[in-house]
Amino acid sequence: MTAQLNNEKKAAAMAAVKLIQDGQVVGLGTGTTAEFVIHEIALRGLRISGVPTSVRTARLAVTLGIPLADINSVEEIDITIDGADEFTPQLHLLKGGGGAFLREKIVAEKTRREVIIADSSKLVEQLGAFRLPIETIPFARGFVQRQLEKLGAACILREGFVTDEGNQVLDADFGLIADPAALAQELDHITGLVAHGLFIDLAAEVIMGKGEDVVHFTRPGY
Repeated sequence: MTAQLNNEKKAAAMAAVKLIQDGQVVGLGTGTTAEFVIHEIALRGLRISGVPTSVRTARLAVTLGIPLADINSVEEIDITIDGADEFTPQLHLLKGGGGAFLREKIVAEKTRREVIIADSSKLVEQLGAFRLPIETIPFARGFVQRQLEKLGAACILREGFVTDEGNQVLDADFGLIADPAALAQELDHITGLVAHGLFIDLAAEVIMGKGEDVVHFTRPGY
């Protein structure tokens, strides 16, 4: 990671944290970008209830004194701030490099305002340069991989990695994805496939650091 991209992530994180209000239930993302947000929340002393998207995030939040809420005990999450591996101008996302995309997606779907923060390298015209993470139960891994290959993907097992739910991850190379929404629908129908890293119509906005500036993208119709 270059110093410039690191600074862009920090700038995006600081801008996003300004959207949080005391008393809110806040989804806490996973990964190096989201960690800037968690540190900033603690630094500002915001009084929130955090819903973590991974064990790693929960541990960091507790260390920094941020109180956590059980996702099953909250009716709605006010705002979630998370990162992405790629995003398009239409705010289609590819996520999952950190392996927490199942919980990230559950949190996103329960969130009123999903905000993605990113550095300028994450903006792409088409998703797919980054391999698409696929979470599968171990029992179905071979079957899921064959179904993905029928859809044109080349798959690699993420060796030595187990998700917080005890599942495995296949990193699938589909090439550049012309229609992410259509592919997401096909993946949703594969038995044994628990989650995939395509996030369609979930992000309300993206805050991207670019050089010394911060650029905002808003989902059409939001």
